[in-house]
Amino acid sequence: MDMENSPKDISVIASKNKDEALEEMKSAEIIAKEVSPPKHNVVIASENNEEEVKNSKSSVEMIGDQFSHKPIVEMEEMIEEMESIDIHEDDSEAQQYEEEEEEDSESSGESEDNDDETEIAKEEETMDDDDDKEKKPKPDSLDSNSSSSAWTEKAAAIKNFVRVKSEVAVHTFMRRVSGKMNDENVTQNDVKEIRDDESKENKTVEPLKPEGSKSSSSSLWNPLSYLKMMQNDDDDKVTVTKIEEALEPVVMKGRIILYTRLGCEECRECRVFLHEKRLRYVEINIDVYPSRKLELERISGSSSSDVPKVFFNEELVGSLKELKELDESGELDEKIQHLVEEAPPREAPLPPFSGEDDASSKGPVDELALIVLKMKPCIVKDRFYKLRRFKNCFLGSEAVDFLSTDQCLAREEAVEVARKLASQHFFQHVLDENLFEDGNHLYRFLDDDPIVSTQCHNIPRGIIELKPRPTVEIASRLRLLCLAILEAYTSQDGRHVDYRSIHGSEEFARYLRIIQELHRVEVEDMKREEKLAFFVNLYNMMAIHAILVWGHPIGPLERTKMFGEFKYVIGGYTYSLSAIQNGIIRGNQRPPYNLMKPFGAKDKRSKVALPYVEPLTHFALVCGTRSGPPLRCFSPGDIDKELMEAARDFVRGGGLVVDLNSKVAYISKIFNWYGVDFGKGQEEVLKHASTYLEPELSEALLDLLVDTQFRVVYQQYDWGINN
Repeated sequence: MDMENSPKDISVIASKNKDEALEEMKSAEIIAKEVSPPKHNVVIASENNEEEVKNSKSSVEMIGDQFSHKPIVEMEEMIEEMESIDIHEDDSEAQQYEEEEEEDSESSGESEDNDDETEIAKEEETMDDDDDKEKKPKPDSLDSNSSSSAWTEKAAAIKNFVRVKSEVAVHTFMRRVSGKMNDENVTQNDVKEIRDDESKENKTVEPLKPEGSKSSSSSLWNPLSYLKMMQNDDDDKVTVTKIEEALEPVVMKGRIILYTRLGCEECRECRVFLHEKRLRYVEINIDVYPSRKLELERISGSSSSDVPKVFFNEELVGSLKELKELDESGELDEKIQHLVEEAPPREAPLPPFSGEDDASSKGPVDELALIVLKMKPCIVKDRFYKLRRFKNCFLGSEAVDFLSTDQCLAREEAVEVARKLASQHFFQHVLDENLFEDGNHLYRFLDDDPIVSTQCHNIPRGIIELKPRPTVEIASRLRLLCLAILEAYTSQDGRHVDYRSIHGSEEFARYLRIIQELHRVEVEDMKREEKLAFFVNLYNMMAIHAILVWGHPIGPLERTKMFGEFKYVIGGYTYSLSAIQNGIIRGNQRPPYNLMKPFGAKDKRSKVALPYVEPLTHFALVCGTRSGPPLRCFSPGDIDKELMEAARDFVRGGGLVVDLNSKVAYISKIFNWYGVDFGKGQEEVLKHASTYLEPELSEALLDLLVDTQFRVVYQQYDWGINN
């Protein structure tokens, strides 16, 4: 209620003579100047009304304090809900209350004391000061009954308003406690539609209620109803628990081994069959573990290419065809029961062990790495440089002294060896001022860098003693492993990922060992196709790695942290998910809602960036969301063809929906965020997207673009996890 709209003419009941009243008003004027209350604090004539309003306000303030910890968005929704309520919705109660207040005011008007007159005089003087030259009302010239009724009306309105607001606050609090707030993302329109449908189906006529009676819907909250909702939630949880127990894998002492290979459709169907039977198995991909080919030929008596092959303990069950035959005859249940009771004997095939057939642990020894292992503990300590303190660093002169003594080299030769170490990304200047100089410059080993040690998740424990492999070889191994993970732990369409199984798999453990080799690779000289396939595959696996380590981000702040602070060291420099996407793949373009480019003018990572934007990569980069494109694995030889297929599948799979009748195009939010990559303006973006639609629909969309009534609506992006 706006207190500034209160009437300035205040009623005063004269119980004494005029002279005594004027003297009391003068004394009240002195007190009012000392106190100087604010303009909006109007004193209500009735003490009872004043106490009731204060108590109601205090209750609202107490409830407001309870909600002070809620997010700002939720508080705004609460305020909108409160303000949408009509404070005069219960006219019968307000009218009854007004009648009672009028009776009280008539009785109290005859027995007002000097304190009431003093308070009214204070308010009168304050309003006169604010309105400058307004006249003072004469207390003996006003009608007491009319003034009392005016104040009781205001008091009744205030009380009714505060009461309704209090009930709304308690109602919202109970909804949050009961867990029914935003349940299943049901909007008010959806609820309205459901109720309309129910009202159409239920045609029973309800008896009319008396005019003065309260309907059940008029009551804003009822604790018993929320207790009932909580009980219903418990029943739902019990039902969900029973369903989850029914979907849990069969607990067994035995072991199931499944031999597969990459690109095998029957292997994929065999995985689905075992999942439907709730059978937990260990997969051995002979392309990932080539040494198991001989084992498979020996124990199966057939070619290693004849897969899939399923083993129940030591017994060869066969391929998918034999599994289905056993299932139809009922013998499969007997064999499963045998697995439940019997542990695997020694003759049974073994699961792959950690590091099996892993090239990361093999190779020639790097002599420079051995030198670094001896040099690091001798020269590293905290130092001051240019009025700053740097931890775990060393002077260039100290490194030259150590190399001269340890390797028996002249000082010039020691400087050349130190520069070679720096070029191999063993260490770098703390401020990136030079490669290496003999003097007072400070340098720091890569694993001692604070950003690398705290934000990068591919740094090995200690120095890798093996020589770094070519980047193309590492990219090939990474692509092979990525393909094996996608085939084994994702759905057929690539839109659903089994993160729990990936986390405990040997394939993911091998991936973690491969990415440790990236900190000393050279990516600047890679060809465009090789670089594109390498960074797209790495981005997708890096996003899975981030979700497994940090969990799926909830809200914009956590998403910003995941895209900006989860990093890998590649070629001696740190790269986040955002740096890979916007810095390298998009050719160093600004991310959405950002003012700065990922790489500055002096940033050496800008040399790794592609020369121009690759717009089709937006349909290949997956960050673990439901509205994103499906997971794929890309090869450098067919990268352009595979990107075109990915764009076509994304657009036709719901990325662009055209309603020809209503002349509306519903397009993915990706085209809005990265519209500059597809064209200038909305029309060019739609023309670009239409090339991936069916030919007939594409022509119809191009014809609609000429129509002035054509509208474009961007789809809401679902940030939920794609598990």
